[in-house]
Amino acid sequence: QVQFVESGGGRVQPGGSLRLSCAASGIIFSRYGMGWYRQAPGKQRELVAGRTVGTSTYYSDSVKGRFTISRDNAKNTVYLQMNSLEPEDTAVYYCNTFGPAPQYAWGQGTLVTVSS
Repeated sequence: QVQFVESGGGRVQPGGSLRLSCAASGIIFSRYGMGWYRQAPGKQRELVAGRTVGTSTYYSDSVKGRFTISRDNAKNTVYLQMNSLEPEDTAVYYCNTFGPAPQYAWGQGTLVTVSS
């Protein structure tokens, strides 16, 4: 059974930073591109960052230059370093596969709240 467990969210002031982690199980992690997605209240879930099995990355325009995705295949974990956070980044953040592979069931996500 594939499972994603996200952590690291919290409440932070505008301009602050957070590092999210997502531990994956039930898949051969190194064979999958991995991505971070977010869903803000009243909005659809959107892709914000993706990392292929190699070193290629994708960032949405809204986070480019502020967020960095990385992965540790030895730990089956993907990370999202978020800097210069803005109130518009407030959302529940999820990880899942990225690229041509099918997506699996979503985890519980981790809530990020950016507010003064």
